[in-house]
Amino acid sequence: MYLLYNILSVISLFVFSNAVYGKTIQIAFTEYDSYSIEVAHVDVGDTIEWLPKNEGHNVEFLGGPNFNTLPEKSKLNAFYTVTFDLPGLYLYQCTPHGHMGMLGLVVVGNDFHNLKDIEEIELSRLAKSVLQRLIRIAQSNSLSIE
Repeated sequence: MYLLYNILSVISLFVFSNAVYGKTIQIAFTEYDSYSIEVAHVDVGDTIEWLPKNEGHNVEFLGGPNFNTLPEKSKLNAFYTVTFDLPGLYLYQCTPHGHMGMLGLVVVGNDFHNLKDIEEIELSRLAKSVLQRLIRIAQSNSLSIE
């Protein structure tokens, strides 16, 4: 009985700590001027960490569900972390390489309510094409999540 109690305690600790603290996803800057995960699906309260595996990159948010509360731009070559508290789409870029299509999309809570706002962000022609590809990926992945 004591062993069963200990096992159940450990299991509940893992379940509740994930629910309270959320999960963490790590995204690296790659040598190919891209992010290792271009489309991330997270829940409200989850965290993304960007890892400076290659030099010359950063994270700059271009849009999200509330433009006034977007995270500040990270420094070049620096570890960066953001916890997502509002559901919706977040678009970010590498400041030096955004015009070349180094973009990332975060879908929080499987919520696409601000898709039109994200699509209207002014980008280079190449970056706009990459964004459309990321949106298609995000929407197709959301169907498998539901």
